[in-house]
Amino acid sequence: MMRDMPSRTTRRESALSTFLRTRRDRLSPADVGLSPGVGLRRTPGLRREELAALAGISVDYYIRLERGSESRPSAAVVDALARALKLDEHERRHLHDLAAHSQSNRDDLAAKVATGAVSDGISRILTALRPLPAFVTNPLGDLVAWNPSGLGLLPGIQDWPDHERNMTRYAFLHAGARDLYIHWERQVAGLVSALRRLASTEPEAVDLDQLITELVNESPDFARLWQRYDIEYYAQGQVELNHPVVGRITPEYQVMRLDGTDGLTMMTFHAAADSPEWIAFHTLDRSSDPTG
Repeated sequence: MMRDMPSRTTRRESALSTFLRTRRDRLSPADVGLSPGVGLRRTPGLRREELAALAGISVDYYIRLERGSESRPSAAVVDALARALKLDEHERRHLHDLAAHSQSNRDDLAAKVATGAVSDGISRILTALRPLPAFVTNPLGDLVAWNPSGLGLLPGIQDWPDHERNMTRYAFLHAGARDLYIHWERQVAGLVSALRRLASTEPEAVDLDQLITELVNESPDFARLWQRYDIEYYAQGQVELNHPVVGRITPEYQVMRLDGTDGLTMMTFHAAADSPEWIAFHTLDRSSDPTG
């Protein structure tokens, strides 16, 4: 069944209010040291007046924020709300991003998503990194450039046409991803978070509506994680993989923003010399090189 997606305008106006509501709903009075009171509570989490009191703002002002009729909170108010909502570092950063974007007049701005070829310089870097797997993605998660081991690290994605090679689409709609990621949900949750942040701050991004609609309709798991509205920023770490060619490996990764581009990022995997992962990288580089 086709699920209706909110319009870009609706998402732009409601991103801040939606995030506030979802964070409020997940807190109970006990979480913030309040008594639940007597009688049946109709809200799943904190009441608006409870949150407003904790943040030190008026109830009327908070209601306007959550309804979307007020979209210009000061940095001090954002910090107060973050403390009251017990936001972690990633969520606090996202709340500040939402407040900043809601204050911008974006009616005549259409966010651009880079889809063309990368510069010669980026291509040379990808080549120089071999055998380390590396690929470049745009804000939507589309793969726009890669080296052999980078593409080879994602088994089966090479069988898709270039225009379908998207990290989130692969994670949720390609059967090989379920076998590749040993801790599948933990790994793919970061991809959902990245799309959530993009939809909240850049709702006009080219092809964003189409991708989200496709994933919501075709993957119940994506729809479930999408509704959770979890926020994480993944820049570095490690991932446990069970690769069909090189077996079980735990490479580390680093995500780097490529300044001077339309939001491109490069993800590179690395490992200590002579480690199983280093040997696996060489194997993937050789087996995935189209030139032989």
